[in-house]
Amino acid sequence: MAVGRSIGAKMIVNAELFVNDLPGQLIGSIEPISMVDGNILGVVHNRDRIVDHRICVNVTFEVGDRQLERLKELWKARDIVISSLGSVHETYTMDYILIGDVNAQYIEGLLKKINEATTLDEVNVSYSSKSVRTASHTSLITVKARYEDNLDKIDAILRRECKKANVTYVRGV
Repeated sequence: MAVGRSIGAKMIVNAELFVNDLPGQLIGSIEPISMVDGNILGVVHNRDRIVDHRICVNVTFEVGDRQLERLKELWKARDIVISSLGSVHETYTMDYILIGDVNAQYIEGLLKKINEATTLDEVNVSYSSKSVRTASHTSLITVKARYEDNLDKIDAILRRECKKANVTYVRGV
């Protein structure tokens, strides 16, 4: 049986820290991340950005959400100033082109169905046509989703709905 401490849900965090301009401070600022079982993804030691004799360190790391408060305490105990601390999440972007009798009302209906099935971080829609009199229009829909499997759900909805409406559907790569 494995024994370990619970660290909660993992999250990706970006922190902007200011450390004293002394040897060893960069290591001293990232060491506490490992002390709370975090995983460092990237570090930028910005020696050009100095405030009150402190150098900026930008670090991105993965950590359990329950360990974040402990990490802040460790940084405070080491006289490290936390300028900003924020959660980061990756998004997956996909473009979809719809060609046919598509208008704003049709697109709104599609987006409503998509939102009922999944959560989108961002949606951008643009339209074009040769003439407002023709039934054939082109619509570009760009979506950003937090999880890659959400794109599969969006694909299934668009495939089904476009087939019903006799609209050509093209998915980006």
